[in-house]
Amino acid sequence: MSVKRLLIIFGMLGALGALCSVFLLLIALLWPTSSELALASPNNYAVVRRPTITAAQINSVLCRAGSPACGTGNALYSLGVRYGIDPAYALAFFQKESTFGKYGVARSNLGLGNIRCTPGYRCRYGFRAYRSWVEGYADWYRLIRYQYVNYWHLLTIPQIVRRYAPSVENNTVGYIQFVEHSVSTWRYTWHGRHKK
Repeated sequence: MSVKRLLIIFGMLGALGALCSVFLLLIALLWPTSSELALASPNNYAVVRRPTITAAQINSVLCRAGSPACGTGNALYSLGVRYGIDPAYALAFFQKESTFGKYGVARSNLGLGNIRCTPGYRCRYGFRAYRSWVEGYADWYRLIRYQYVNYWHLLTIPQIVRRYAPSVENNTVGYIQFVEHSVSTWRYTWHGRHKK
């Protein structure tokens, strides 16, 4: 092989190498980070999303559990739509906090999430109290949407629960697992039943 031919081959390889370098640089710049992938993943438990369960399913869950909030599924669903929060998460918090209003202060306070008392709210036993379940639902959605999502930029269940139910007073890991499992179960039950 002649020197001239080798120089041509090396020149072509150099150009190809430069092109490959540019390509790799573009991939590195445009490839989503792991946190961006987590936010884009459909299974990441991000609360801001369209409903993944229906009002009828929420009613079914509440009524089968013997909840005093039986029949309020449409309100829980509609408020989720209004605030852009998947109502499956509200239902899971309601289950975790009071077994859908059957136990604890929620029985008398009519609160979905046992929100600590703060100035400007009617309170009982150290927690916000409401005149109806629907009023309690609306307050929970406002808290999650405006404080947790919009102000603190907490978007997923692990992020939210770490602040909502801190480890100094809760089993935070257990709380996260409980909410995620409940939501996954309802989604699977509903979507699995309606794929046929």
